[in-house]
Amino acid sequence: MNLNLMQASSGGGMWTLIIIYVLIFAGIYFILIRPKSKRNKQEQELRNNLEIGDEITTIGGIVGRVIAIREEADEIVLETGSEKTKMVFKRWAISSVNSEKEPTVEKKENTGFFAKRKNKKEEETAAE
Repeated sequence: MNLNLMQASSGGGMWTLIIIYVLIFAGIYFILIRPKSKRNKQEQELRNNLEIGDEITTIGGIVGRVIAIREEADEIVLETGSEKTKMVFKRWAISSVNSEKEPTVEKKENTGFFAKRKNKKEEETAAE
């Protein structure tokens, strides 16, 4: 009787340990990995949406205005200083865009459960 009781308790301890490891891994993912990948995605989007005339700062601290974008070489040409010095940088060297653009508002279509219910109600009212 005592042997069966010990075997049952050790099996439950194993599942508890597995659950703890899964929770720790999930916590690490949501605290460290996911925010970093989101930030990398935003930085890549920022670099891809550059336009001529944007004021930018490089990772080296150089501030200038974009005067040309070379897509094939993945480079930008910056004009900086009072003497209008031109420098060529790779896109990955861009730290931030200083010039503010007007935000474009894109209408996203909801495809979730509640959006489907709403669309059905709209169709019913339109049919009447």
